[in-house]
Amino acid sequence: MHLSKKRMMQDRCLYEYAIIRLVPLVEREEFINIGAILLCSKTGFLNLKYQLDASLIRALNKDIDISLIKSYLDAWKLVCEGKEEGGKIGSLDLKVRFRWLTANRSTIIQSSAVHPGFTKDPESQLDTLFEKFVLKDK
Repeated sequence: MHLSKKRMMQDRCLYEYAIIRLVPLVEREEFINIGAILLCSKTGFLNLKYQLDASLIRALNKDIDISLIKSYLDAWKLVCEGKEEGGKIGSLDLKVRFRWLTANRSTIIQSSAVHPGFTKDPESQLDTLFEKFVLKDK
């Protein structure tokens, strides 16, 4: 490998991410991308961003309780931050918290498969993924 390319790779760290999806009616299997979650173990970074578009969500399920969805996602955020308010899961190791948050579920909040990448700045990478996969049509 060329020396400068090798140096570039050393400046970057491996990250993993998943897209957070809202499945307003699980039996219909339709979903809306509402957020992104990113883990970079090397830097100790675990965070998520989300946005709930009420009109889009209600187009798929007019009876959905958006404030309840927000409270669940806020709890996910506490787990990411490792806060005491994140409960028992929030006290676990960074990687374990990420695996728990991105585990397969049959609830209305789900995540995509986990994907890897390399970045110099996990926080700006999370912003980029959020813009690409959640805000793409706005």
